[in-house]
Amino acid sequence: MNPSKEKFYENQAATIIKNLKLRKMEGYYCKTVDDAKKKMLELMGDNSKNVAYGGSMTLTDSGFYDAVKSGGHNLIVRENYESDEEIKELKALTATADFFLTSTNAITLDGELVNIDARGNRVSYLIYGPDEVIVVAGMNKVVANAEDGVRRVRNEATPPNTVRLNCDTPCATTGRCANCLNDTICCQILVTRASRIPGRIKVILVGQELGY
Repeated sequence: MNPSKEKFYENQAATIIKNLKLRKMEGYYCKTVDDAKKKMLELMGDNSKNVAYGGSMTLTDSGFYDAVKSGGHNLIVRENYESDEEIKELKALTATADFFLTSTNAITLDGELVNIDARGNRVSYLIYGPDEVIVVAGMNKVVANAEDGVRRVRNEATPPNTVRLNCDTPCATTGRCANCLNDTICCQILVTRASRIPGRIKVILVGQELGY
């Protein structure tokens, strides 16, 4: 990476981490994905933990799930739960997990997390349930404020996701948000401005471009 951009990311991350602390969230900066995996396992500790996760291309593409398993933890593989009864069981297991692993669609310089979800199965566990939450985000997710965060999600994150999920939405073909309602995955909009429980949410910022 260009040294200037690397320093820029470090400076941005320092600002965000300071503001996360004010919002009762913990922040960490890692230059690489490998460093981020090590930090994640460090935060999880030595004893085996039950770890659930929300859908994330950042985590999927960068091998974080394999890192959880290789670290000796029990990964609750949500794709293994298919029937109605199994999905009900999955919800209970996720809600009571020791850790919930996810990314964020955007993060502001002031330390707010911005997410848009379809069913809410990702943002709901960010808000409530699992004992601790670890958020992994590439520095490409950084925005100036919550409004820019929503704009980013709708025009940069959602269009490729709708293509991946075969959704019949305007953005899947035009690449631009049309504020649609038919087959939309933009059903829940969440801005996490603070953690009610100090330290429950831990944010690992990675000095690379990750996910959508």
